Amino acid sequence: MPDQISTPHTSVNAENAPGSAGQSIALWLGVVALVYLLLIGVSVVGAGFKWASGGADGAAAIFAFASNPIAGVILGTLATALVQSSSTVTSVIVGLVAGGVPVSLAVPMIMGANMGTTITNTIVSLGNLRDSAAFRKSFQAATVHDFFNLFSIVIFLPIEMLFHPLEKMAGVAAGWFAGGQSASISDVNFIGALTKPFANFVVDLARELPEGIGAGVAIGIGVLMIMLSVVYLGKLLRRAMTGKARGVMEKAIGQRPETGVMSGTLVTVLVQSSSTTTSLIVPLAGAGVLTLKQVFPFTMGANIGTCITALLAATAVTGVYEVFALQIALVHLLYNLLGVLAFLYIPWVAELPIRAATLLGQKSSEHRSWAFGYIFAVFFILPGSVFGTQLLTGSEDTEIIDALESDVSQECQAEMEACTVNIE
Repeated sequence: MPDQISTPHTSVNAENAPGSAGQSIALWLGVVALVYLLLIGVSVVGAGFKWASGGADGAAAIFAFASNPIAGVILGTLATALVQSSSTVTSVIVGLVAGGVPVSLAVPMIMGANMGTTITNTIVSLGNLRDSAAFRKSFQAATVHDFFNLFSIVIFLPIEMLFHPLEKMAGVAAGWFAGGQSASISDVNFIGALTKPFANFVVDLARELPEGIGAGVAIGIGVLMIMLSVVYLGKLLRRAMTGKARGVMEKAIGQRPETGVMSGTLVTVLVQSSSTTTSLIVPLAGAGVLTLKQVFPFTMGANIGTCITALLAATAVTGVYEVFALQIALVHLLYNLLGVLAFLYIPWVAELPIRAATLLGQKSSEHRSWAFGYIFAVFFILPGSVFGTQLLTGSEDTEIIDALESDVSQECQAEMEACTVNIE
């Protein structure tokens, strides 16, 4: 009788199989290429929106009607959603304060700018529209950032209107830092250096089209890039994020909420764009690599990271208005730090964004109209209605108009914008 040979250990693990190393390299090269396409798409969409809205001038025109704190928040949301750059909007707000607008009126504008910048990752989540399960996870991951900012406004705006703690704390802290050396890190934005040449090439091609059409075409091309990259990126991530790769990702982001916050902060400081950071996390959530509870702290960290880069840029503003640039940047940072602390350590508060995003994601996966209705209502219809009403009634704020026309405001805005050109 022939010996029976038992080979319990001869099955070859997929990771060690012949040719698996080459397949793994090809897989990760595909992931890198699709991430690059996604970043270019985000950049093109941002450039298209900025072109269509008039950039800083368009944002300044919107703020002319911010005659009260509530209007300031709503119009700050609209300005940032249209310009697709919180740094541009922040530079406008700094210029307004330097020109004489009270900081108490500028603080709600900053809160609104926080909300408006979240539209980018929400657009990215639409790339999974055809896959209900992936779309639900993606949309939840995108909108949990929206709801964090929305509930932060609901909690902190009334407190700020009554007691002005952010204005006072930032005013004291600005005095400590004013007169120091510039700490701007805008020159090390390697992500912008990699993506902007191709994004600018696409936008320049669109500029050859008739006036009024080119911006829409640029936005359309950017959205198409995002859709294509997200669809195929999700498929590759499901294959790539296994074993050690998944373990590393979970340790970096999903181990503890504090770890997620620190990771989101660090990544955003390095890439100098919260839109980029939060847009990259959406495909990971859609592929099932990260849960909503793991994504949430990471997106909060992105909020802190973009404030730090703006604060460093503000240190490069000099002259009689440097204290205003620092104060507004510090308001932005303190607002997000306090928001993160509240949503990390107050249990009933921490559940609010997750529950809201879960419900909206579920409704949107069942009926896609919920997703589009949400995007247009929150970022365009509601803010646009307020802007239109203010425009029709002619209720421009004279202080803001005077500030916009002042030489100090224009000089400060130009200097701040030059410092933050590579952020967001």
